Amino acid sequence: MAIAAEPVATDAGADKPKSTQELLDASRPGDWRTPDPANTLYLDLAAGRVVIELAPHFAPEHVANIRTLAKEGFWDGLTLYRSQDNFVVQFGDITEEGVPGRPIGSARAKLPAEFSRAADGLAFHALPDRDGWAPETGFAAGFPAARDPREGQAWLAHCYGTLGAGRDMAADSSNGTELYVVTGQSPRQLDRNITVVGRVLQGMEHLSVLPRGTGPLGFYEDPAQRTAITALRLASEVPAAERRPIEVLRTDTPLFDAVVESRRNRRDGWYLRPAGHIDLCNISVPVRSPEAG
Repeated sequence: MAIAAEPVATDAGADKPKSTQELLDASRPGDWRTPDPANTLYLDLAAGRVVIELAPHFAPEHVANIRTLAKEGFWDGLTLYRSQDNFVVQFGDITEEGVPGRPIGSARAKLPAEFSRAADGLAFHALPDRDGWAPETGFAAGFPAARDPREGQAWLAHCYGTLGAGRDMAADSSNGTELYVVTGQSPRQLDRNITVVGRVLQGMEHLSVLPRGTGPLGFYEDPAQRTAITALRLASEVPAAERRPIEVLRTDTPLFDAVVESRRNRRDGWYLRPAGHIDLCNISVPVRSPEAG
């Protein structure tokens, strides 16, 4: 699907291309969506709240397990125990050798790998530019995604803020108890090698500023350096008055096409040469609080 240069006209007779902010300022309520509270996680740290949207369209069994774990308070009191420079932060139940881990309650201990899904039946909003990692890239269900029409498969991409389920050597060795968030340059080599379960909508600043671990792969050598998790809960389990009111720009609208084009060919006063190209992971989907809209 090609993206039109100016599919949204916000001012009659205007001939100067709109900036990204001007396009967003002219948006309408229908251009935004409210994330489903039943598929939204609140990762609460002493520094603040991280809001995460889960991706049941791509990893339904992992998402179901994560929802169960969150409802039963599995992560409460655990830690972020790894921060690898230009890569990921990771959290879950790290234990010493011979020490039993935390019980997982009614969650499933074994899940199938969910690295990709059938592309049939998936609404896919494609980008116009070539990608080095996939035949096509774009957005599906609001998430940065890729697909291969010949294989008939689609998958979520490892962009900044992606939430994935850590695994061991076996493809089916993840169950959602150990999670990581991408905090560095997009490690797209992980695509289709690990189950992606969601992405951060707000609060990345609380993760990206964590001190880097000095141990192998960024693990903290001193347990005192780990960041405690106050709680990890589903938004639907939090009283409505305590929820974070946010809206996310829909990725299946002419306005979104125009926003992408405004980033793809920057025409702000500072830019002298438009790029004419944009990578999937260079597209940040705008998020706002309704009160500020």
